Amino acid sequence: MGGQRWWVPALLAAALALMLPGGGEALPAGGAASVELPEEGGLVALTFDDGPRPATTGRLLDGLALRELPATFFLVGSRLAGDPEGQALVRRMAAEGHQIGVHTFDHVMLTDLSRRDYDAQVGRTRALLGRIAGPGDYWLRPPYGITDRAAEQWAGSPLVLWSVDPEDWRDRDIHRIVSAVTEHVKDGDIILLHDIYDSSVDAALAIADDLTARGFTFVTVEQLAALRGVSPQAGVKYHKFPVNHGNRM
Repeated sequence: MGGQRWWVPALLAAALALMLPGGGEALPAGGAASVELPEEGGLVALTFDDGPRPATTGRLLDGLALRELPATFFLVGSRLAGDPEGQALVRRMAAEGHQIGVHTFDHVMLTDLSRRDYDAQVGRTRALLGRIAGPGDYWLRPPYGITDRAAEQWAGSPLVLWSVDPEDWRDRDIHRIVSAVTEHVKDGDIILLHDIYDSSVDAALAIADDLTARGFTFVTVEQLAALRGVSPQAGVKYHKFPVNHGNRM
């Protein structure tokens, strides 16, 4: 994309102002307004897996709040059960307008699970998030992005995958992670990062600054879908939401 400048017309900006952090509305999974999107505009969703981890997630939330940017967090239930500090971070996410989702209880692959085990991983985490942050659909991101027919049928929500993966877990190289995102990201992309690494927090904030300077607007995954006129369906996998293009797998 180089130095190309994107713009967001006044109608879209006004709609986003109602949905972004500071608007007073928590978005665990529902309620994003549907807005007609003009032909031009760069929208992207930052998403984070495997948290929360107080030492890093708190710093990430501070950086996002400073920049007034929303993100989407797919949380691991075992990091929350019996952990007041982690639960406080979830309540902060909701209060600051971030979307919250499920990443299973033990970060296990969803394939070949019995229905009982599936519910223990997904349903248990969803119920836990409901008790911490209030009612919500809490969309599901399957660990490793792998599902089977049963996992999709039992999801109880859309399945959120990604279209840009810098593999931030691989070498913790901040410069490489930033470049892997900023050199390839396009309108409608869903970016995958992990908020359990200091290097990923630093990279995420650098990515946010770079893309903001280039005219991109950050939204949650749910807001991105709504702004593109898509009503995500339970059990369906979504990788991105570009203008006038398909986004299912």
